[in-house]
Amino acid sequence: MARYTGPVCRLCRREGMKLYLKGERCFTEKCAFDRRPFAPGDHGRSRGKTSQYAFQLRSKQVMKRIYGILERQFRRYFDRALRMTGDTRENLVRLVESRLDNVVFRMGFAINRRQARQLVTHGHFLVNGKRVNIPSYLLKPGDIVEVKESSRSIEVIKRSVELAKGRTIAPWIQVDFDAYRGTFERAPKLEELTDLPVDVQAIVELYSR
Repeated sequence: MARYTGPVCRLCRREGMKLYLKGERCFTEKCAFDRRPFAPGDHGRSRGKTSQYAFQLRSKQVMKRIYGILERQFRRYFDRALRMTGDTRENLVRLVESRLDNVVFRMGFAINRRQARQLVTHGHFLVNGKRVNIPSYLLKPGDIVEVKESSRSIEVIKRSVELAKGRTIAPWIQVDFDAYRGTFERAPKLEELTDLPVDVQAIVELYSR
C-alpha cells in the first residue's frame, strides 16, 4: 500500500497554506508553517509569479495532500469521476469524501486523516458490522461505521472523540459518540466543503489538457 512517509509540515510550507495534516499541533505555536511561512529549500522565499499551469498543478497537489492520496490513485478517481454522469468536479469530490479513512476522520474517531488511515489499516473499524482495513474503501449512503468494541479503549480514539464532541460534524454524517458509531448518510456537495481550499475546476482543466 503506497503512502507518503515524509515530513508533513513540509507539505504545508510548499503549498503556502495550512493543510492541517497534524491535527492538534497545527493549532499550537509548534506549527512549522506559522514559524516558517515560506516554501522549503534555498529559494523558498523568492518564488516568482504563478502561471496558470502552475496554479492548476498546485491545486491538484493540495487536494491530494489533504486526502493523503498519491498520484496514480488520484488519477483513477478523476477518470472514474469523468465517466460518471453529472459534474466532474462534484463526482471527484464525492469519491474522495466517500473514502473510509476520510469518513472516520469526519466522524471524529481520528484527529486527522493520516491517523484515520493508520487506525483503519490496523483493523479498528467495522462497516455494517464487518471489519474493513482498507482506507480507500468507498462507502455508500446508509453505511454504518463503528469502532470495534475491543478498540474503544485505545487512547488516541478516546482523545479524538472527546475533541470531536466540541466541534460541528459534517451535515452528511450522523454520529453517536456514546456508541462509537456513525452513519454516512450521503456524499457531500462541492459547495458544502467549506474547509477544502482548492479550485477543483483547475484540477479538471489540468487533467483535460
